[in-house]
Amino acid sequence: MPIFTHFFFNFYFLDAGAQGVGINYGLLGNNLPPPDTVIRLLNSKNIKTVRIFEPDPNVLRALGNSGIEVVLGTLNEDLQQLAENPAFATQWVNTNVIPYVPAVKIRYISAGNEVILGPLAQFVAGAIQNLDIALKASNVSVPVSTAIQFDAIGQSFPPSSGAFKNDAVGAITPVVAFLVSKQYPILANVYPYFAYASDTVNIRLDYALGTASGPVVTDGPLLYSNLFDAMVDALYAALEKVGGPALRIVVSETGWPSAGNGDVAVVPNAQVYVNNVLAHVKSAVGTPRRPGIPIETHIFALFNENLKPAGVEQNFGLYYPNMTEVYAVTF
Repeated sequence: MPIFTHFFFNFYFLDAGAQGVGINYGLLGNNLPPPDTVIRLLNSKNIKTVRIFEPDPNVLRALGNSGIEVVLGTLNEDLQQLAENPAFATQWVNTNVIPYVPAVKIRYISAGNEVILGPLAQFVAGAIQNLDIALKASNVSVPVSTAIQFDAIGQSFPPSSGAFKNDAVGAITPVVAFLVSKQYPILANVYPYFAYASDTVNIRLDYALGTASGPVVTDGPLLYSNLFDAMVDALYAALEKVGGPALRIVVSETGWPSAGNGDVAVVPNAQVYVNNVLAHVKSAVGTPRRPGIPIETHIFALFNENLKPAGVEQNFGLYYPNMTEVYAVTF
């Protein structure tokens, strides 16, 4: 593929409503179909955004001229070098971005996944900034962010009390400041399944699945009928407390496992949750705290991946590796 050295693309300002749903395409399986076959599957299902966790050249080549946008992740183990060595960030961009655009439409770049609350958290802000500088130096305008885990939240109930854990504040604050200055979104992994599975006594299943017939949680004037909205709004409240009141959240992962945890992780629950959350985000009603603001959301995941830890982690896929459906989903 030819290398383009002089161009200017800006995918950030595409309509978030038109690109409201996507899917995570993980590669932790030894029986997955080849990338070109996967891309044909995505197009046949009208899935127009895909998130990948590393810059796999075979996947990137398959995405070329497909019309599918990609959320491109860096490896977590590259974060320290990306933060401390601007030349490494330039090399990363020259290797993993420049050869593929404009044929590959990059929607966001995620500097790491779920590292805030760990030893790599200190490198996230620097990695984002160095990647942004390297991209701009090549006249490529793609927002750089990071994907945070909901476990970084220490207080989440009621949603308006949302606040980051003390040991996350130091890492998240400079990230938020940079994203706000650039008007880039923050990516967040939001799983009502894990919240429900950890507290089936106090959290109703219909609330977690999004099937409650009316409000379940009252938070002042705000009424919540599904846990997905409550978790997103807890994140919004937490971001407000660290300088990000106008920061937009992109849900980079959400899903429900179809096996691996008794009668909670079963196909009917997974199918109900995923279809409900897709219908909700496509309606563009937003959340009680951010009404009318579409929630760009990426379902986890495309395939069941047999190299992940045994149990629910292997069973989030919408498809088996042979590309038959685990359950039907409407994109």
